[in-house]
Amino acid sequence: MSEDGAIVSYRAFWPFYLRQHAKRQTRRWHIAGTGAAAVLLAAAAAVRSPTLFGAAMIAGYGPAWLAHLLVEKNHPATWRFPLWSLISDVRMAACWLRGTLSDELREAGVQPPF
Repeated sequence: MSEDGAIVSYRAFWPFYLRQHAKRQTRRWHIAGTGAAAVLLAAAAAVRSPTLFGAAMIAGYGPAWLAHLLVEKNHPATWRFPLWSLISDVRMAACWLRGTLSDELREAGVQPPF
């Protein structure tokens, strides 16, 4: 972070991202959306379908943004940090799959229950 608190590196962004996803339900919606988007992106690439590509964007971002609005009650980091947020969505899902997400959350200062 810079002296004024602005996030200037991905290394500083990751803990911020995790704190923006402190509630389990928000993370569940994100991970489900990321998984659905991945499947739809693979299908879109396989059949070269712009419609499936659009569906992947909706499946990925729709549930995530609704979770921020209805569960977390904050603004999605995607609006300020689109690339880092996309990377972090995938990273969070990968951490969940590997069973390391609780450790990452703890290191970011998110309090249990995870």
